[in-house]
Order: sequence, then C-alpha cells, then structure tokens
Amino acid sequence: MEKRRKEVAEDRLAAFEAYRTRMNQRILAANHLGIKRFFHLDETAYHDGALDRKTKELLGLVASMVLRCNDCIDYHLINCVRLGCSDEELFDAMNVALVVGGSIVIPHLRHAVETLDLLRARENPAE
Repeated sequence: MEKRRKEVAEDRLAAFEAYRTRMNQRILAANHLGIKRFFHLDETAYHDGALDRKTKELLGLVASMVLRCNDCIDYHLINCVRLGCSDEELFDAMNVALVVGGSIVIPHLRHAVETLDLLRARENPAE
C-alpha cells in the first residue's frame, strides 16, 4: 500500500512538471509581448543579485505558502532542492510561512512536506 501511495505521489510531481513545461511553451508560443515580458521578469527576479538565488527561492517558497498556491510551492521546492537547500533550511522557511500566514497555511505545509519527500526520494531512489 505504501509503495502504491508513493507511486501516485511521484506521478503527481511528474505530472505537474510536464504540465507546467507544456503549458508555458504553449503560452509563450502565442507571442504576446506583455505575457512574454512578465514571464521574463518572473525568471530574472530569481537571478543572483544582492540576494543569492537560493535565498530568493526560499523567499518565493514562503510567499507561495502564504498565498496558498500549491503549484508555486512545488516550483520553488524543486528549485530549492536543485540549489542545495537542506531540510533544515526548508523547514525554517516553511515555519516563517506558517507564522506569517497562520493555520490556514497548514494544508499547504502538508503539501510542501509531501513534495519535499518526493524530491528527496528522487535524489536517493534506493531508499
């Protein structure tokens, strides 16, 4: 049963990544200047600057949790893990989101922890 639950959860994450990629390509193919500018702004906001990219992704994670956007939570967690965030750093950031957003953030905290578990399992598939 646990194995099946893990497979379903992994499918959720893989489906999210595939859907996001496919739809972003479709949206950008419309060649709308305003949309393209916003997508570019969104991407460049996370480049290294006075704050490094890792810090900015953690900030994005906190904002996404407070705004209760699971797609955004997944996106920022994927990037945080790729950038080498430790579980301790991620749970610290998630704690800030919980304090700022209150108890309404708890369902999104659950979602974030499930996503983090999936991402860590990807790193260590034998476990």
